[in-house]
Parts: sequence; structure tokens; C-alpha cells
Amino acid sequence: MKANCWYGKHDMRVEDVPDPKILNKHDAIVQISSTAICGSDLHLYNGFMPTMEKGDILGHEFMGEIVEVGSEVRDRKVGDRVVVSFPISCGNCFFCQQEMYSLCENTNPNAWMAEKMFGHSPCGIYGYSHLTGGYAGGQAEFARVPFADVGTLKVPAGLSDEQVLFLSDIFPTGYMGAEMCDIKPGDTIAVWGCGPVGQFAIRSAFLLGAERVFAIDRYQERLSMAEAGGAEPINYLEEKVYDTLMELTGGRGPDACIDAVGMEAHSPGLDFAYDRVKQALMMETDRPIALREAIMCCRNGGTVSVIGVYGGLIDKYPMGSFMNRSLTMKTGQCHVQRYMQPLLDRVERGEIDPSFVITHHLSLDAAPEGYDIFANKEEDCIKVVLKPGDGFAPSAAA
Repeated sequence: MKANCWYGKHDMRVEDVPDPKILNKHDAIVQISSTAICGSDLHLYNGFMPTMEKGDILGHEFMGEIVEVGSEVRDRKVGDRVVVSFPISCGNCFFCQQEMYSLCENTNPNAWMAEKMFGHSPCGIYGYSHLTGGYAGGQAEFARVPFADVGTLKVPAGLSDEQVLFLSDIFPTGYMGAEMCDIKPGDTIAVWGCGPVGQFAIRSAFLLGAERVFAIDRYQERLSMAEAGGAEPINYLEEKVYDTLMELTGGRGPDACIDAVGMEAHSPGLDFAYDRVKQALMMETDRPIALREAIMCCRNGGTVSVIGVYGGLIDKYPMGSFMNRSLTMKTGQCHVQRYMQPLLDRVERGEIDPSFVITHHLSLDAAPEGYDIFANKEEDCIKVVLKPGDGFAPSAAA
């Protein structure tokens, strides 16, 4: 089969690789009809995530049709059209039983590696380094799906791939980011980063009852998409975010702030230069510019929700502001399986059509080009969907 493979910083290659096989009786093999490039994949593309190996298959947002199942798969069968959750979760451990699926204790065979870096290990994740298990990802024609009964959602008839694909990651992630804000009617929310996850966080905040949402970014196409979703845009290249938010909230600040940027944040100020120097000297791994600003802007007693990915160590964390102003921080890789069915219900009811975020459709063969376009923000790119195979696309009405 063909798959998009990592060979180093900015070096993606579509190659012929062996087809996946059933390795465990709870596995399924999925023929992939749609897969996507996630903002988190750019951390791999830009060389920020350790433990990548040449030839690793990328991708953790994918869906398709089950073509083979292991002997102990009970609730899925060959021919089922499914979306695959990016956390690989067993469904039976302490954390899975609490619906904290991204903390599964049984799916990261390299847990020892993650424990050295994080203290404890998260779950396994498709196509996201050997720190999270070294699993082959879904930017391919086929993928092995462990614990298929737990990690897949059956797609009802009549829904297109584009309407449901993002239930694999970015829609639940954005929704969880908003849910962690404990939004009450009339609340004001600020979202740093208007990439795909930020776009879903914005719309989710409104779904959960927010009255106002501020969208902070520097790219006009992203700000325009956020504005189309009801948000009030703030271009941080043109105005000081703190001053603007204070003015727009009567000096109080937003009730909650969502960091949907993570480890590769930018800024026109000296803090960006400072962080780049620290990174070059290997004295920090991540640039927490958005996180610092979110903490400083959040109102007293408010909540900072962090769904942007961080991989290691940060510097100049404003702990004094955080502690003295009674802030609360909530964060985590998304527990996708908890949200898949409720969000699918919202899609079926017509409350949201997740396909709004797609700007580019490309073939799997064009995956390296898609990474370049997405990473460099060319062609007003916000979200890239890849189509593997020779035109394979199971019928939405099947």
C-alpha cells in the first residue's frame, strides 16, 4: 500500500510499504477513504517532537471501511463505515472506565519512554512518534486499528466523509477545550489560535452558551472564518491583545481563555525572539507565547483551557499571576471516544456541519505538498483532507 512517511524535518515521502495485518484478536483493518493533516502533525514536520524514526507513517485523523476484524471484535464487522479516534484506548483500564481515554494504561508499549519525559505515560496515538507507541498512522491506504470496538464510531447512512471525519480529533478537541471552560450563559471566551482546532473551539463555545467569543490570530483567512462563525476577530499584529481585550470587556478580561496554539506560537514582540534563542540553545523546547498571554488576560477567578499541544519544557511561565488571581487551568489530549457520539448527534441534528473548515482536498500522493501548503499558510489553507486509494470512497448512503 501507499503511505505518507516521515524522513526528517520537512521531509515527507509517499512510499510503498507493507499492508497492515491483524496482530491482536481485538484489531480491525480499515481501508481509508479520507484522512487529514492536523496542526499537531506540523510539530513532527517541523522537527519538534522527539523519538521519530525514518519511515514512520504519519496521520491520526482518518476514517474508512472495515475490511478485516480480529476474532474478539464484537461490535464491528467487515463493511462497517467508521471514524477512528486518535487515542488508542483499551476500554477496560482505570482511566478508560472513567472515560479518560487519552490516559489509557494499556496501549502505549513505550510507556517507559514517556514516563522519563512526563512522569507518567499517556495512551498510544497513531502516527505520533515512538513516545506514544510508534503506531503506524492513517495517512495511508489501510491502517490497523487496535481495540476496534472502543476506538471506532459507526457512521450512519447519508453523511459524507467530510461531515464526520473530524470526529476523529479536531472537533472533539475543540469541544473539550470549550467544555473545560465551564461556560455559563452570557460568558465571554477568548480563543488564541484560529487554526482548525481553534475554529471548532469557537463554534463549540457558542454551542455551550457563550455570549461573546474573541478570536486571536494573525492570518486574515483564519480570522474571517472565525468571524463567519460569530467570533470577534483580533489580529495580534495590528493591536495589543491584552489592551484590546481589557477595553472590550470593561477591564475585567474574558471569563475563560483557550490556548489552541501550543508549542509553536508566534509573536511580533521580544518574547518570540527570546523563546527562539532559548530553543536554539536547547534551554527550552516549546514557545509558550499564547499560554503566557492567555494567563495574563484571563479575568480573576477565570479558567485557562489548554488544548494546543506542548511537548516538553517552557520558560517564563507567569506563575505569580496564575496563583495570586485564583485562576484554574484545565488541559489534556482529548478523550475523543467520550465525545464522538454526542457530537455526531449534533451533526445529524444540523447544529453544525464540520466540513466548513476544509479548504483543500488532495490525493494521498500529494501529501508532502499538502504539508508544505499547510505549514507555510499558502493558498489561504486552513485544513487539508487527503484521499487515499484509487478513488475509493464508500457510499455515504451505504
